[in-house]
Amino acid sequence: MSKPTDLGKYRKAKRKETAAGKTLCQRGFHKWQFDGRKQFDVKLGKLISVERCTRCGATRNHIA
Repeated sequence: MSKPTDLGKYRKAKRKETAAGKTLCQRGFHKWQFDGRKQFDVKLGKLISVERCTRCGATRNHIA
């Protein structure tokens, strides 16, 4: 007979894996990176850069 697997240990590892980067982003600690494309804001009349979080995919605009 083989040894039974520890389901508690497996579930804990699985939860850690799924929440690896999301918990930081939920608390406001995003990892911003410039998206590389420039957009023109018509109302402001300026170019804006788009920043995207590498962990969760959220975006924000940065006025250049």
